[in-house]
Amino acid sequence: MKNLTIGFIGTGKMGEALIRGIISAGLVEPARVYASDIDEQKLNMLTEELGIMVSTDNGVTIKEADVIILAIKPQIIRYVLKGIKESIIKKHLFVSIAAGVNIDSLADELPGGTRVIRVMPNICATVGEAASAICPGDAATEADVETARKIFNAVGRTVVVDEHLMDAVTGLSGSGPAFIFIIIEALADGGVHQGLDRVTAQTLAAQTVLGAATMVLESGQHPGELKDMVTSPGGTTIQGIEALETSKVRAGVMSAVIAASERSRELGK
Repeated sequence: MKNLTIGFIGTGKMGEALIRGIISAGLVEPARVYASDIDEQKLNMLTEELGIMVSTDNGVTIKEADVIILAIKPQIIRYVLKGIKESIIKKHLFVSIAAGVNIDSLADELPGGTRVIRVMPNICATVGEAASAICPGDAATEADVETARKIFNAVGRTVVVDEHLMDAVTGLSGSGPAFIFIIIEALADGGVHQGLDRVTAQTLAAQTVLGAATMVLESGQHPGELKDMVTSPGGTTIQGIEALETSKVRAGVMSAVIAASERSRELGK
């Protein structure tokens, strides 16, 4: 990785999060990171804070970089790719995080045989805890996939999936943070109902969700096993679980993921 030059077309929230993540992780030196955008103020801030190379010309990024991260809105991706197509050469690996734009659509705008990888990260990249799904195109190599994993592992955790599962990824990890924010808010509301002040309740709720998630990831145990560790016979937790099941919380969360996945599928048609 240290010998690669990484370019970013687009420096919005996700692009900036990735730039900060790869530099913080020491994947490459700041001088080997190029970024282009129409927002000169944002570019100036990034070069002053991080020491990366910046330009308002996408052609500069294409010329200098080996790996190109397309961190732009899906509505403009075809326009951007048409503008850089003549500058693309064999060394380039394109990694797109444009939501809903499939690999075939990307390939149609790129020279034949261009290596393409599609990635679906989520908003938690902004705090270094993204869940990112990686889907390689036909021309991408195992080494390309490993490069993508290293980049996105710098801002969280990654999985590799087939492209037909990307709508499920969107419904689960793409939309999932919003579902968890609602759960955290509801936990805090319960604490406030029982007499805690709002700040204390919200801190306890958020840390509880963070701790529970960390236990799942680090222990490798099934969530049901971990749930049983907390649930004593006739105790407080089983009483609360009964209330959750009566309210059909489990079914509601499943339905949210399914509905979001189906909507992603509709939007991609």
